[in-house]
Amino acid sequence: MKMLRFRSPSLRSLDQEIFCTIRLLDDSEISCSIQRDTKGQFLLDHVCNHYNLLEKDYFGIRYVDPEKQRHWLEPNKPVVRQMKAQQPYTMCFRVKFYPHEPMKIKEELTYLLYLQLKRDIYHGRLLCPFAEAAYLGACIVQELGDYDPEEHPSDYIRDFKLFPKQSLKLERKIIEIHKNELGQCAALAELNMLQRAHTLETYGVDPHPCKDFTGSTAFLGFTATGFVVFQGNKRIHLLKADVSKLKFEGKTFYVIGIQKEKKLVLTFHTSTPAACKHLWKCGVENQAFYCAKSSQIKTVSSSNIFFKGSRFRYGRVAKEVIEASSKIQREPPEAQFGQSRSFNSLSHKNLIMNMEPLVPALPSTNEYEDMAMDS
Repeated sequence: MKMLRFRSPSLRSLDQEIFCTIRLLDDSEISCSIQRDTKGQFLLDHVCNHYNLLEKDYFGIRYVDPEKQRHWLEPNKPVVRQMKAQQPYTMCFRVKFYPHEPMKIKEELTYLLYLQLKRDIYHGRLLCPFAEAAYLGACIVQELGDYDPEEHPSDYIRDFKLFPKQSLKLERKIIEIHKNELGQCAALAELNMLQRAHTLETYGVDPHPCKDFTGSTAFLGFTATGFVVFQGNKRIHLLKADVSKLKFEGKTFYVIGIQKEKKLVLTFHTSTPAACKHLWKCGVENQAFYCAKSSQIKTVSSSNIFFKGSRFRYGRVAKEVIEASSKIQREPPEAQFGQSRSFNSLSHKNLIMNMEPLVPALPSTNEYEDMAMDS
């Protein structure tokens, strides 16, 4: 009988250095080398050390695989096991969990959140009515200084790429507001932008494209308060207390909940199984971060007798992060840069509410692919 020989990895292969580039929120880059057994937490720590940040839990490292599917780098797994792209690796440092009350952040993290929100506006993730869009645009422009009629021609806003679809009407309104912000320093303009942006319904929403049960395009997202679906200028919103379970099987994603004492099962279809799994993981992590009291029970599963699924572990929850932040004793760093009863079913149509037209318009599926490249 022939014996099989299993070859263990050589010390040389384990020590082989792999080059990584991480794009920061201001589009600058930092680089480092890792080994094959280096875990994702090392890269997050590397970036947070660059910023001198202690409150790391709001942030994550995101990457895009060769099929243009976005992923969050899992901190407890080796980087090499997660990356499907060829070396050297390129990733992005992004806000993963948006502070529910950004004005109460313990450390001086507001500038990083401000940079993330600027990206969200430009890439069409932060949607808002026309008046709100103009105000946010004026806050961003004010970062560079007061309006000066001798330096700013009538069309100077055209040089600022603030929104993916920037109309002349919007530019004129931004100019009007900018003229009235004389004497406002950049730091105050940033705080004003955060204060207004965090009240918007799509604050912190990362839209996942899918199809509903009719085959119509929809965008699913998660916030600190619940689960939201956007279709044109209509939306479905469920509070976290109304959502009892998130499940997936193949390309099908299920939201199971209760509203108005009726059982609710919303079904959506993603383009690939990988996109469906990513959607589920984002939903479970979001619910855990904002709602759970402790991260001691970390392993979550989507499997049961009726559904195939997956398992993964999540990190600290918001309650733990806030408690840890309150104990920080140092000068802030400077920014560089289910019920078991049976209920009648409730359809999608019963939940739909009309909204004011949003700026920019909800992205098409093709535009979402461009957003994925931004990561």
